Amino acid sequence: QASGINAEYGDLRSYLFKFIMIQVIQAPRTALITTPYYNIHRPPNNQVVMTQGIPGGNHQTPQQLADEASKKREIRLMKNREAARHCRVKKKEYLKCLEERVQILEGQNKKLIDELKALKEFYTQHKKDYPEHNI
Repeated sequence: QASGINAEYGDLRSYLFKFIMIQVIQAPRTALITTPYYNIHRPPNNQVVMTQGIPGGNHQTPQQLADEASKKREIRLMKNREAARHCRVKKKEYLKCLEERVQILEGQNKKLIDELKALKEFYTQHKKDYPEHNI
C-alpha cells in the first residue's frame, strides 16, 4: 500500500498535507480553533518528523481579548491626550510669537507714520519757503 500512496500522492508529506487539508475543509468552523495541526519537516538525518500543535499558536479567551483591546485603547487614548497637550503648547508658543511680531510691526509702523508726517511737514515748509523751486 505504501507504493500506492507514493504513486497517488508522491510522498508521505504531500499525502499527510492533503489528508489534513481535507479534514480542515470538512471540519466545522468552531473545530478549526481547537483542531491540532501537524508540522512536517526533515531534520538533517533525513527522517520525516511530524509534530503536533494548535492552529494559530496561542489562543486567548474572549476575556483576554477584551482586556488586550481595552489596554490598547487606553494606550491609544493616552498617546492622543499627550499629542493634544503637545499641540496646545505649540499653539500657545506660536500665538505668543505672533503677538510679539505684531508689537514689533506696530512699533515700526508708528515710526514710519511719524517719519512720513515729518517729511510732509518738511515738504510743505520747503514749498512755502522756496516757491521758485516748485515743480
